[in-house]
Amino acid sequence: MKDKNPNRLAEYSCLAFFLILKLVLSFVLVNSVYELHRDEFLHLDQANHLAAGFTSVPPLTSLFSWLIKAFGNGYFVVKLVPALLGAFTILYCWKIVGFLKGNLLAKCLVAVACLCSAMLRLNTLYQPNSFDVLAWTAIFYYLLKYFDKNEARYLYAFAIFVALGFLNKYNILFLIIGLLPAILITSKRKIFTDKHLYLAILLVLLIISPNIIWQINNHFPVLAHMKLLQATQLVHVNRFDFFVGQFLFFISSIFILLAGICSLIFYKDFSKYRWIILSYLFTLIVFSYFKAKDYYALGLYPVLLAFGAVYLSRVLAKKRILTGLLFAFNIGTFIYLLPLLMPVYSPDEIVAHHKRFERVGALRWEDGKNHALPQDYADMQGWKELATLVDVAYRKVKDKSTVLVRADNYGQAGAINYYSKYKNINAVSYNADYLYWFKMDKPIKDFIMITESSDRDPQRKREQPYFARITKIGEIKTSYAREKGAGVFLLEGANIEVSSIIKSEIEEEKNDH
Repeated sequence: MKDKNPNRLAEYSCLAFFLILKLVLSFVLVNSVYELHRDEFLHLDQANHLAAGFTSVPPLTSLFSWLIKAFGNGYFVVKLVPALLGAFTILYCWKIVGFLKGNLLAKCLVAVACLCSAMLRLNTLYQPNSFDVLAWTAIFYYLLKYFDKNEARYLYAFAIFVALGFLNKYNILFLIIGLLPAILITSKRKIFTDKHLYLAILLVLLIISPNIIWQINNHFPVLAHMKLLQATQLVHVNRFDFFVGQFLFFISSIFILLAGICSLIFYKDFSKYRWIILSYLFTLIVFSYFKAKDYYALGLYPVLLAFGAVYLSRVLAKKRILTGLLFAFNIGTFIYLLPLLMPVYSPDEIVAHHKRFERVGALRWEDGKNHALPQDYADMQGWKELATLVDVAYRKVKDKSTVLVRADNYGQAGAINYYSKYKNINAVSYNADYLYWFKMDKPIKDFIMITESSDRDPQRKREQPYFARITKIGEIKTSYAREKGAGVFLLEGANIEVSSIIKSEIEEEKNDH
């Protein structure tokens, strides 16, 4: 007993170090010039409209947003949530290594591999992606435990994470599609003879049923959302780039990743785990077929890194120089590539080094074109300026109960609601979930309009017949902001037709959705 306690204390100390480091890096590696991301505003606003489903994402994110709101809704709390989810992902990787009888070296390897990868960047944004990766990792862990121990409790834990993963992002269905054939063609198919599997499936259906019912009652908006995504974003996805991206995400940890893939194929001790590599291959094929974005598959990699870390720890046993070189390569290349992986550079610094960013495709947006900044970075600027302009307009309105603040898109609407000094401003849009959040109980007398940057009616000729006075308050001037040029207009003295016109436009947009 005396020998075990110091080892256990060392493991706990190392784990605590990596988890704390994960949280710290998620903050210190983000340049303070950047604001919240456009997607984050939408997710945060969902806390004010809790429901069993949304047109943009399943409902779990809104519950996280409700907790964030309860703790003050500040920037730190917003960013802490994905960082914590990333830390839990490392914890599950640590547990997978422990399950494989990996030593402390293996556990440190997998922790470093997770830290020095695209997952660190992923965990700086408050989006469903962080929980998605965590759920996938937990699913693999509990399946490993079930196949080893044949204990029903692991099946139910597996079921809970499948359900929560579904309520977080429907992306998890691709993993299930990949898992099914992988298990069926291996000896693990005996799982289908266990009655607890079917009880676990019932548990999944019970947990996700509110969202399924919501989808049915609302005519499956997820299908319309996917159709829009396919038409506007996935159409620009190149399948070759998808597969290249899988390895670029883990370029610093490439040796650990390749060790994980190869050991699951060739290493005799891991032969009983080959259903994992088959799941990986089947899921990638399905993703590729549907031309998915490369980061959709990130949840497949923590378990591979865990296997790679265990295999390398065995190969490198007592080879301290090679072990040191492996850590040096992992950490050294990550530090070298840090400006490309994390938003440490300011926009001006990125523009100054644009060739370096362009070479790795970091400047290519969802429209398939290259721009001055990575898209995520351009989506994190100009929002405070926009909210300030809208506040100027809002301050001029005498009767604030009859004013409508309508933005061009969900990013603008969410940013106004988050950064505005007026907490009941209720900016809305015909875009995303905001289409369903209009309050039209009173006739509109004044109208604050936020236009897109490429607006073709700067004189607001279309609205002039319906308002007594139209004033342009200003436009976003923040350099490199994606919304640069978006204008803010105050339209006062609306005639009686305006409310009915807007109501009809809302219904028309809903029918299109």
